[in-house]
Amino acid sequence: MATTKWAIDPTHSTVGFKVKHMMFTNVAGKFNNYDANIVTDGDDFTKANIEFTADINSIDTNNADRDNHLKSADFFDAENHPKMTFKASSFTKVDDENYEIAGDLSIKGVTKFVKLPAEFSGLMTDPWGNTKAGINISGKVNRKDWGLNWNSALETGGVLVGEDVKLDIELQLVKQ
Repeated sequence: MATTKWAIDPTHSTVGFKVKHMMFTNVAGKFNNYDANIVTDGDDFTKANIEFTADINSIDTNNADRDNHLKSADFFDAENHPKMTFKASSFTKVDDENYEIAGDLSIKGVTKFVKLPAEFSGLMTDPWGNTKAGINISGKVNRKDWGLNWNSALETGGVLVGEDVKLDIELQLVKQ
């Protein structure tokens, strides 16, 4: 079967996350610059070769001071580690809508194997004749697994920044 190359449609995609702040509210953020190299066997994503990168300097939490702190050595150390990468080793169908994507996530020079829940929305042709595919990736990772350890104790107990990072990644892909 012929291979198919897919590109991310950035106007209809978001690479987002949420982290607990002061242990009771979530702060949301996203990466504005990212790319992927996705090749499937025909239209079969279960045999996809997926490599994803995000530019750490594009982190956006709607607060410049917080963004600069996240880029610093306390967190991502963007000067020495400007990219976050993910290389999938599998995209497994669980049932008609649910999948699991697994692979190596590299942040700040540390690579860890992760498994994340995913939804595959299927294929659709847009009004201009382009074939599109939709994938939503969720789940959570512990930021400390990648050496993102900075925190501050609160006088009332607990810490300023939660350890779990909830992922909210919506990708609309376009067949090339």
